[in-house]
Amino acid sequence: QLQLVESGGALVQPGGSLRLSCAASGFRLRDYAIGWFRQAPGKEREGVSCISSTGGSLSYADSVKGRFTISRVNGRNMVFLQMNNLKPQDTAIYSCAKSVRLDCLGGDHEYDYWGQGTQVTVSS
Repeated sequence: QLQLVESGGALVQPGGSLRLSCAASGFRLRDYAIGWFRQAPGKEREGVSCISSTGGSLSYADSVKGRFTISRVNGRNMVFLQMNNLKPQDTAIYSCAKSVRLDCLGGDHEYDYWGQGTQVTVSS
């Protein structure tokens, strides 16, 4: 059974850091790109970052460039999102998703499995 499980969300002060984890099971992680998405209350889902199957290609939303870093360890079936210098506008539920592609060139419609998400709240 294919599954993606996120963890690492928490309440953090502005300027703080968090590391989100996405544990994958039921499929060969190395064959697919993985994306991180977020959705804040009352807002549409936003793509945050994507990492290609080999980790050789990364992409970030403009709003997180220079602050967030995506990585993966295929041998451990894990994908990570390191988030630094967090801002209140980063508050959202963060989810990881499996792409049908090897690369990050597809749109949101090319992600076929999603995790339940983990809550990140940035507040003083």
